[in-house]
Amino acid sequence: MSSRYSRQIVLADVGERGQSRLAAAAVTVVGAGGLGCAVLEYLTAAGVGHLTIVDHDSVEESNLHRQPLYRMSDLGKPKAAAARAALGALNPEVRIEALIERLTPANAAPLVAAADVVVDAADSFAVTYVLSDACLRAAKPLVSASVLGLSGYVGVFCGGAPSYRAVFPELPRQAGSCAESGVLGTAVGVMGTLQAHLTLALLLRLEPPVLGRLLNVDLRTLHLGGFSFLEAAEPADALTFIAPADVASSDLVVDLRGRTEAPVSPFPSAWRLSVEALEKGEQPLPPATRIVLCCRTGVRAWRAARALEAQGHRNVALIALGE
Repeated sequence: MSSRYSRQIVLADVGERGQSRLAAAAVTVVGAGGLGCAVLEYLTAAGVGHLTIVDHDSVEESNLHRQPLYRMSDLGKPKAAAARAALGALNPEVRIEALIERLTPANAAPLVAAADVVVDAADSFAVTYVLSDACLRAAKPLVSASVLGLSGYVGVFCGGAPSYRAVFPELPRQAGSCAESGVLGTAVGVMGTLQAHLTLALLLRLEPPVLGRLLNVDLRTLHLGGFSFLEAAEPADALTFIAPADVASSDLVVDLRGRTEAPVSPFPSAWRLSVEALEKGEQPLPPATRIVLCCRTGVRAWRAARALEAQGHRNVALIALGE
């Protein structure tokens, strides 16, 4: 066993057997941004044998204050590829696969199936629900985190514990972003490091188990909180995200983005309506047709779906189109 890992092998919680478990493990990390940088660096350093990085984005200068895995020379490069290069230099013993693509309902199942643990570091509600649904079906643990400003949370879902939906059955009516609300780099680093720690705890089978636990961290007040959600029930009225390719010719597609935001819809026959119009019932929709609601992040689509359900529509699906 490499002397690289000697300081963790000496721990009774790890030892030679634990290090062998790490070397044999496969982890899929979705998102190579602020959270993902910390996750990937610590899992690589710890000797997790196979890491798959899923990210469609490229490195921008505004990323660098909270994504120290990258350098100025990486600007414009795909994050997944730049991360693989940096991590390979850190630990060549780890096999790293870079997938320069967006996580969608179309590719989630095979990515989850290939992993022992899935890490949600995408900071996207749509991605979190898609991953949670796939992990619940495959009985794979999901380590998910979110951070904004100076606070965040991290939890371990599925894999024998309740899903993310069981704890967070509803999306917020509005979702902030780092670009709009701001974030401190150290806050992201703390939450990403906690994700890495919980992933290692799962792979090493540490006691007490971390499954079904959620931790809240307020880095402004230095307050830590948390709870067990092992008794949480799965929601009966789950809204489902689908891939654009899953849209049928018989579906009624409603693009909730304004024409200034998106002059052209990827669905030529889509109706262009606002979420507010649907909430007010200003535009009646056919009752017997599946309605597919589209927006950028999925938040408006979720709001519109709940409004339509209240109006009697039961066959509704969602699409998060992204940037």
